[in-house]
Amino acid sequence: MEREWLFLLIPLVIGVSFLGVGVYGLRRAGSLRRTGITAAGHIVRHDTRHDDEGARYHHPVVAWTTREGRACTYSSMFGRSKVTRGFGVGARVMVLYDERNPARFELSGWDSKAFFVVFTVVGAALTVGASSAFLILLMTR
Repeated sequence: MEREWLFLLIPLVIGVSFLGVGVYGLRRAGSLRRTGITAAGHIVRHDTRHDDEGARYHHPVVAWTTREGRACTYSSMFGRSKVTRGFGVGARVMVLYDERNPARFELSGWDSKAFFVVFTVVGAALTVGASSAFLILLMTR
């Protein structure tokens, strides 16, 4: 076994990284759904960000008031290439937020756990595949 195992490190590291991001996101979303507080909010603007290839992503900025009366205005961590119906400026939306940290919130209908599911599945596939190949490589030597 000379350098073959080095090539297995690339998909293994990528897989473990994707798996970590996916599981973290799913656990965070699950925790927020179990203990979060619902509030009515409205979209005040969209932060538009560009990626390296020039694609634009719109992140809605939502304002709401907590149960304690604290005014909150935060941008969604999820961006989309276009603003869909019901998420334009001034639209009324439902927000699920963490009482201890209102910056940790989910915008109903916009934020999706599918992103984290994809990361988890791809990460698990890469991790299992690379680990299996590594074990086969060890057993055949």
